[in-house]
Amino acid sequence: MAGQSESNRNGASRGLRVVAIGGGTGLSTILKGLKRYTVAPGEPSPDGPFVSDLTAVVTVSDDGGSSGRLRRELNILPPGDIRNCLVAVAADENLISKLFQHRFSSTGDLEGHNFGNLFLAALTAMTGDFAVAVKKASEILATRGHILPATTANVQLEAVMDDGSMVAGETNITSSEKRITQLHMVPKDAEPLPQTLKAIADADIVTIGPGSLFTSLIPNLLVRGVPQAIAASRAVKVFICNLMTQANESLHMSAADHVRAIFDHAGHKVFDFALVNSAPVSAAMRERYAEEQAEPVACDFAVVEQLGVKCIAGDFIEEDHVARHATHRLCQQLLELGQGHRPGHGIGMVKALR
Repeated sequence: MAGQSESNRNGASRGLRVVAIGGGTGLSTILKGLKRYTVAPGEPSPDGPFVSDLTAVVTVSDDGGSSGRLRRELNILPPGDIRNCLVAVAADENLISKLFQHRFSSTGDLEGHNFGNLFLAALTAMTGDFAVAVKKASEILATRGHILPATTANVQLEAVMDDGSMVAGETNITSSEKRITQLHMVPKDAEPLPQTLKAIADADIVTIGPGSLFTSLIPNLLVRGVPQAIAASRAVKVFICNLMTQANESLHMSAADHVRAIFDHAGHKVFDFALVNSAPVSAAMRERYAEEQAEPVACDFAVVEQLGVKCIAGDFIEEDHVARHATHRLCQQLLELGQGHRPGHGIGMVKALR
């Protein structure tokens, strides 16, 4: 268009390339927030920092519910977390997106299955490749991001518990009342997709979290080559700490305890910053979570920094019927970090795309 500035014409070249790593509802929540700042090629760029390329790397170790049933019956990767991420970055929350989340209620074989899970299973059968099926589903949903499984290997988790016993399978691990001390992936040499390693190498920002520490976050870092790729990347690497502990995964674990567990399993320093909520949690919300033996994650700022991680404490919580990350404030902070660590750019407040 005549009169359009050079910066707007080349706006996509200034966009930030973001890789978000995780699983469960935590990852899909962050993706939904980042989608608001994502500008597709050909769209006008905003004045402030924005995302030009968004990639999610999603754990595939789930063996429960609809995903677990399809995994056992059809020998495919569990589609549930992938489905949630696809819907999170769908361009419009239209009928198709809602259809993907539809859960069947019946007394027959469809009971408990999501349409999106079945759709991904059918696409996998047609294409013979789960990663290709996910790509095709992305095209159908016109997503504003790329969704990649952490590995296409049929992996299972094994946990060493605090009494020395071994528990196999994600469902058994999360339902155990014992405390997890170490996590393993079987097979231990599961390979990532080449696209994952390239996205990490090219990224401006890599995020890990939020999500269940041992079953959503750490499994991604047990995939061969992934922690090494993150450590070698010149991206700004950020850990988004959980707001609340989980009784069967992170009971009484502080922010620094989360950092230690991740570094110990990764074998590398895989992030430089940690975003940790320091805002108070209401008495009513504390009481609600206490029923699940959960509590706010303690922001032990000084201990986190002793681990070589810059701790950014702030108000990152929103309360509704549950405690959720305030994705608007969280994404602003992420983009500020990414933009601020680029040559020639300072850190300034980010304005959300409208």
